[in-house]
Amino acid sequence: MGEKRDLATNRQARYKFQLVRSLEAGISLLGHEVKSLRAGGAQLRDSYARVKRGELFLYHCHINPYGNADPSEQDPLRVRKLLVHRREIIRLERDTRSAGHTLVPLRFYLKDGRIKVEIALARGKKAHDKRDAERRRDHQQEIERALGRRR
Repeated sequence: MGEKRDLATNRQARYKFQLVRSLEAGISLLGHEVKSLRAGGAQLRDSYARVKRGELFLYHCHINPYGNADPSEQDPLRVRKLLVHRREIIRLERDTRSAGHTLVPLRFYLKDGRIKVEIALARGKKAHDKRDAERRRDHQQEIERALGRRR
């Protein structure tokens, strides 16, 4: 298996959503988008994926314009096609129709020289779930600090 290197991550996804399962997808990109992604110029914060007419698409993913490319041909928020097997698309479409599920991109990464997207089937968290997660994280940090002081 090849080396994996993160190009962009969606840190808010794990906070806002309860992740049910994740999968790897290829993505259809233009040349200048690849160069911009390799330079770390992407933001996944408000993006999501959706099945439309039997195909999987990524919406609201911002890829910064590449400096040396023609600015008139660059749309940072264009809809991009995700490449997954047909049976996965059917399964994702069925799962997203159930209550409260959505497809959230978690990260862009390089795998064997190709750019991949990790997307997750997720369920939105309620406010009290987010508070519980913060409370657990703070408690864990206190434990680690206390152990650090002992050493």
